[in-house]
Amino acid sequence: MRFLRLFFLALLAIVLVAVASANLQVVTLRLLPAEMDAFLGLSWSVEVPLFLAIFAGIVAGLGIGFVWEWFREAKHRTAATEHRREAGRLEREVKRLKDSRPEPEDEVLAILEGRGTGR
Repeated sequence: MRFLRLFFLALLAIVLVAVASANLQVVTLRLLPAEMDAFLGLSWSVEVPLFLAIFAGIVAGLGIGFVWEWFREAKHRTAATEHRREAGRLEREVKRLKDSRPEPEDEVLAILEGRGTGR
């Protein structure tokens, strides 16, 4: 299994290097379109290699997806916590009821329950 994981990571690294070397052109990233820049007076832009813009988009998308999924699953985590708490409470109640149960009067029932007859 470890070999398979290392093989996959090496293959992924080769693909990423190939994509990066094929996209070395410099591109300009702007915060807003040119018309909105002139209207609002904001003209933020940065020049980066194209592969960096592609990889940053992938990482940002994965990050947003992970956070979105974490928020979406919050209700399931809350329900699981409540179920664990309820199961613990019920186990304690069953143990308490078993411990407080009186000894059976019938010797056959005592033998079946594993307590013996006391003889």
